[in-house]
Amino acid sequence: MVDRSLKILQVNSSDISGGAQKVGWNLFRAYRGRGCQSSLVVGYKESDDPGVFAIQHSGTANDWSFFWWKLYARLQRLDRNGRASRLARKLLTPRVLIDTFKGKEDFHFPGTWDLLNLTGRFPDILHCHNLHGGYFDLTALPYLSRRVPTVLTLHDAWLLSGHCAHSLGCERWRIGCGECPDLSLYPDIRRDATAFNWERKRALYAKSSFYVATPSHWLMRQVEASILALGMIEGRVIANGVDLTVFHPADRRATRAAMGLVPEAQILLFTANGIRENVWKDYQTLRAAITYLAERLEGHKLIFLALGEDGPAERVGQAEIRFIPYQKNPQSVARYYQAADIYIHAARADTFPNSVIEALACGAPIVATAVGGIKEQVKSLQANEALASSYGLDQATGILTSPHDALELAMRIEQLLKDGALRHRLSENAAKDARVRFALERQADDYLNWYEEIRESFISERREEYDLARA
Repeated sequence: MVDRSLKILQVNSSDISGGAQKVGWNLFRAYRGRGCQSSLVVGYKESDDPGVFAIQHSGTANDWSFFWWKLYARLQRLDRNGRASRLARKLLTPRVLIDTFKGKEDFHFPGTWDLLNLTGRFPDILHCHNLHGGYFDLTALPYLSRRVPTVLTLHDAWLLSGHCAHSLGCERWRIGCGECPDLSLYPDIRRDATAFNWERKRALYAKSSFYVATPSHWLMRQVEASILALGMIEGRVIANGVDLTVFHPADRRATRAAMGLVPEAQILLFTANGIRENVWKDYQTLRAAITYLAERLEGHKLIFLALGEDGPAERVGQAEIRFIPYQKNPQSVARYYQAADIYIHAARADTFPNSVIEALACGAPIVATAVGGIKEQVKSLQANEALASSYGLDQATGILTSPHDALELAMRIEQLLKDGALRHRLSENAAKDARVRFALERQADDYLNWYEEIRESFISERREEYDLARA
């Protein structure tokens, strides 16, 4: 039974963006729906929800940094990744400018130290999501984790490395970064200070005590082999969930008619922020696969919807690629899944993409590259048994393919497009599996039950600190 007086404070880079931000937002609302005192503290507030609070970094009115923090906050609201906001950030203090020049990760965010008092009620649980993104001082982690039970949910591997969110095959994060093969990987740095960054993180974790959640076993295995394990009390795998009242199957022909899409067309869908330039996705392989399909399926009306980027449509033989801007409204996103014959997901690295489980929940069969946590999301009707366990027709929800293999990706898409009975069976399995494994209610319950265990353990072991923090 959940304690309805439980005060939960989540921390994230923003509130209503995609990816990790969507996970935090969904939990924030789910907790509140259960009667808990749910708050969300963010680096950049985009909604008008009164339960969301932006971290305040400004100093006193006489402080040199006061003006620049105010300017930075305003520019960030307009364009979080713009050059002007980055320049204002560097002018805050000489230390920021020097550290940026040296390639040191920027932890100069003083408001982090006061975030426990920001909502007006001291939390029982502090639950942190993405701590990169230019808003959080990681050196505050030992202090915060001593005062309140702290949960870290990883949505990528940034906490494990000297700068990058995913290492793309580099294994130096295990033993100590340095001589980084790609400083441009997000979050990029100017010079190679990855050894310093890795050692600083290692020292911070050794002085902290926290609980770690990951959405996939794949990422948890990385955590257990990393410096983050130095401060980890316990780790749990809790899969992300989706709102099944929004993401659910619908009549495909009716949905297409309402959206102005050709009912008879064969429609493929892929969704990601900044599809063509997203370093973690693999648009080049996707486009090559579409080119192959256009040749193989001559005479068929083939439409590829690329949701998450604006741009003019392209023709690839008989196929059409349509770019669709990022949609904030979940109902609008769901309609694209409901209209698609197949959801395609090609990635170079991915932890546990929301788009895959949203597609499954809408009954869209998946063809995806077998990387990261995707292998745990999709129950693959597998042709290549080296990639993942095979499932029969009674359980399979899609097909996994080798990374960077456009020909194999195209062949599996073609297989499903030509076999309507198979596609229909995978569609039914996908929706059924999502209801069992990926419901938001299940995710929220898993976290709430864990919070209760964590709080009881924290109080019994640190009674004096617990009472002092609330005094």
